[in-house]
Amino acid sequence: MKISTIPVPSPLSLWTTVRSVGAFNVACSFAALWAFVKVLKAFRWRLKTTQLRGPPRTSFIYGVLHDLASSQDSAAMYERWATEYGVAYMIPAVFGRTRVVLCDPRAIAHFYARETWTYVQTPLSLILLEASIGRGILWSQGEAHRRQRKALTPAFSNAAIRKLTSVFYDSAYKVKGAWDTAIESSKDGDAVIEVQNWMNHISLDTVGIAGFSHDFGSLDGKRASVTEVFDTFGNNQQASAVNQVLILFASAVFPTIITKIPTKRAKLFNKLSVTMGEISNDLLIRSRREKDLNVSERDEEKSIIGLLIKSEAQDAELHMSEEEVVAQMKVLLLAGYETTSISLTWALIELSRHPDVQTRLREELLAFGADPTYDQLKANLPYLDAIVHEVLRLHPPVGEFTRLAAADDVIPLSEPVRMVSGELTDSISIAKGTRITISAAAINRSLAIWGPDAKEFKPDRWLSEDGISGKAKEVQGHRHLLTFVDGPRTCLGKDFAIAEFKTVLSVLVKNFVFEMRDGLDTPVEVASGILPRPRVVGEDGIGVPLRVRRYE
Repeated sequence: MKISTIPVPSPLSLWTTVRSVGAFNVACSFAALWAFVKVLKAFRWRLKTTQLRGPPRTSFIYGVLHDLASSQDSAAMYERWATEYGVAYMIPAVFGRTRVVLCDPRAIAHFYARETWTYVQTPLSLILLEASIGRGILWSQGEAHRRQRKALTPAFSNAAIRKLTSVFYDSAYKVKGAWDTAIESSKDGDAVIEVQNWMNHISLDTVGIAGFSHDFGSLDGKRASVTEVFDTFGNNQQASAVNQVLILFASAVFPTIITKIPTKRAKLFNKLSVTMGEISNDLLIRSRREKDLNVSERDEEKSIIGLLIKSEAQDAELHMSEEEVVAQMKVLLLAGYETTSISLTWALIELSRHPDVQTRLREELLAFGADPTYDQLKANLPYLDAIVHEVLRLHPPVGEFTRLAAADDVIPLSEPVRMVSGELTDSISIAKGTRITISAAAINRSLAIWGPDAKEFKPDRWLSEDGISGKAKEVQGHRHLLTFVDGPRTCLGKDFAIAEFKTVLSVLVKNFVFEMRDGLDTPVEVASGILPRPRVVGEDGIGVPLRVRRYE
């Protein structure tokens, strides 16, 4: 070959090659550094965290998380593992990660006492909450959470809820009127009514009037945009297996892209966020204009909307930004719609499955006479109270919680557990970065905690001191339940929700008899709404058709 024919690279191409090699080396260095940091963290985690036993990994990629996500009863899985491995154990998670599961009342009390400071929301939770409802009280942590909670607390006092009881009754009697009409038009003296949508609309209209002095009119058949979005969730079927896999993968590796995965459910959540934001802004603007009309300043400042407007002032002791104010409104709309409607639906299902319990409740209500006041609902109707809390025990609207340890900690146990080494320990060390899971549904229905009848719908357990087992009394949540969690993040609207629950149930049971449409053994499953909801097997969406007739 002649020398003149050998290609000689130009200076520009040489410089490009050098730059590309340099960039490649830099990228490799960063990758190596990232891997080194991950290895160090993993090594530190193993040194600082008590290594507990637990179930084997069923998937190399997903651990056991896909099994839990696709189960109709994940609480039973958690309870089964607790029986086998003890009151604290580890479960394999995505890509070799591990979670600690607590099933011990003493450990759970310690955990909740430190929540928002030592045990905080996971990055994925923060991303999802901010995308759907903003930086409100559910999103905030530490000092921000304390400030926001303190600003809202007066709106949920006994005195404030006492004034709202008439709103609860108004919604219940609207449903009574509509059902009376449906039964009158029936030839058989009864009607098959899809009760879950009615419970949804009771909850939405009630929180609109009680919280924001706004009637959405869903009980009157009005189709507000928020009603349509909420109802759409009920008609959205469970996420496909592919979607579940994508979500589990993204949440473990790239949580920031979780809201960008174009699933039908993600699109619904985005639409819900936009719709609630528009409505919250409209309500806020209207309320600012009407601030001095028809309501005394003292009453206004104790209402939810009044407190939020007051907190906007720059000189307010517990100041909230406009972004935070709108976020609180979105939280209250969503919580007011979802949780109480789910509990009311479960209550009607359980009463339909247990006619003797339904009859006994009706007898108590009829013997009492006139519609009870707020204070009478709390103190003078023990069987109603027992049924409400038995529904809340068996069917908590939010079944489990996962938090991230923001600092090293030691969690005490009420009984020792066996470690991987075979030794026993009565406390477990937790390293910063550990994920902790508590299944409220598993604790509420645990045979070890509530006794051999834990899985039964048995309201009588609440009527005597002996009805609650000694182990259950160690659970420090409301009435020994984790339904409203515990500690600094105890549900702020707990008393509001229970008062509404009791009011609506008292009106409906006093006036109607409920039966499962297809008999006592009609199977009911859990479907996917915004939160998990009951559904009669074979029905579309979240259908719960019951046979309803007037009580004569």
